[in-house]
Amino acid sequence: MLPSIFGESLFDDFFADPFEMMAMPQGRNPLYGKHAKNMMKTDIRETENQFELDIDLPGFKKEDVNLELKNGYLTISADKALDKDEKDDKGRYIRQERWSGSCSRSFYVGDTVKPEDVHAKFENGILQIALPKQEQKQLPSTTAIAIE
Repeated sequence: MLPSIFGESLFDDFFADPFEMMAMPQGRNPLYGKHAKNMMKTDIRETENQFELDIDLPGFKKEDVNLELKNGYLTISADKALDKDEKDDKGRYIRQERWSGSCSRSFYVGDTVKPEDVHAKFENGILQIALPKQEQKQLPSTTAIAIE
């Protein structure tokens, strides 16, 4: 087990993928930062009548997030773009950089869930979704069968 400080392993950079460093020499994803692999962490709670999902989407705005319910799957996707333009005094471009990225997750919620049953709220970088529980189908009680 490696020691960690503030959620980072002391050896993260030492054991990093060398090919990844060639593509991104500064070692950071410009859109999501060093911890892009931790995007869309999800907590799921079960209450008496519903399931509640809390999905971390730091740095995203409400307009960047989409929800889709199709074939029993709830898909949450988020797209983000970042532009950095710098100009000198005469207005000539010195540097232009653009990054874009997206992330998504899907959860099977069942065929009986309708879009109007799903309630979502986005606040402080956390997407909160409430889904109704499906009624449990009662399995037939087992009865003994006589063998002839």
